[in-house]
Amino acid sequence: MDKEEQVYRDLQKHLDTLPVGFPATGSGVEIRILKHCFTPQEAEIAARLSITPEPASRIYERIRDTGITMEELQSVLDSLERKVLITTSAEGGEKLYRSSQFVVGIYESLVDHLTPEFMRDMGQYSQEAFGREMYRVKVPQVRTVPVEKSIPLPEKYLVGSYDSVRELVENNSGRLAVANCICRQANDLMGAPCTVSDIRETCLILDGEQYINAGLGRPITKEEAFAVLEKAREAGFVLQPLNSQRPEAICCCCGDCCGILRAVKRFPRPADYYASNFYAEIDPSLCNGCQTCVERCQLDAPYMSGDVAVINLDRCIGCGNCVVTCEAGAVRLMKKSEETVPPEDIHALLDKIADAKKEGS
Repeated sequence: MDKEEQVYRDLQKHLDTLPVGFPATGSGVEIRILKHCFTPQEAEIAARLSITPEPASRIYERIRDTGITMEELQSVLDSLERKVLITTSAEGGEKLYRSSQFVVGIYESLVDHLTPEFMRDMGQYSQEAFGREMYRVKVPQVRTVPVEKSIPLPEKYLVGSYDSVRELVENNSGRLAVANCICRQANDLMGAPCTVSDIRETCLILDGEQYINAGLGRPITKEEAFAVLEKAREAGFVLQPLNSQRPEAICCCCGDCCGILRAVKRFPRPADYYASNFYAEIDPSLCNGCQTCVERCQLDAPYMSGDVAVINLDRCIGCGNCVVTCEAGAVRLMKKSEETVPPEDIHALLDKIADAKKEGS
């Protein structure tokens, strides 16, 4: 193996140590994927980063034996930041850097920069290894929150702020941005455009400074964010924020294009792989058999039993889309008896996934 190939293999091995890994394959398709994303120098530095945020000075102390200068290191870190191949933050006025997982993370940074060749490699990699890696444990990276107007009145259910998409936006202190959906872009590129909606600009980035600086998203106001969510609700998209109390992003997803929804849709019990505090219930005495809920559901949870619709709770993830379009008022969201409180932030989420991976559950 020549030096350049070894650099990319080292990065693959590093990414595979993260909570959601990046496993090797017999075909080596994962190396082609990394070459699409990283230059050799970027790969060499990215392989030496930590999942824990740290300043450039600490990174330099760890890799100075390679002969790289501090100025060269900073230049590479700046490049990785501009391409959103790593995650940056600030603490006490100092910039911090940490490794990004492949998903959610590196892959999403390729929005607006996909090619057919890359997507063919991604399809092969998903089949050979990555599809299994994504679902090795039942701690999801994203959770489902109900669309607006689907939750009963507050006096009926006490709803945590992490289950209210409006509060997630209202309480956000970061710079809001909206980006194109990479999943719909990928389907467009491969000649299988979304049949649910022609909307593409649907990914809300709640901590959007890095995306905005990279030109991957445009800054928006909270009012504009609510307008995006309204269009998503009208389209029937499932709202999937990252699985924490302070999520960094909210995806608006369809069963046509979303990699996560498409994958779990094939499972007999998709609900087992989702963090959600609600489920839908249909009152048969009110159902008029219109089948709107059957047509609208992204996970095929409602089905017809005779003249009325019934919910398969093994498939229901509590998104609320069936509730807001039931003209008969037969569908309502019910809160689960045991509430699932999401991890506090992205770091707590990654720790939880890593612990579950060690325990094999």
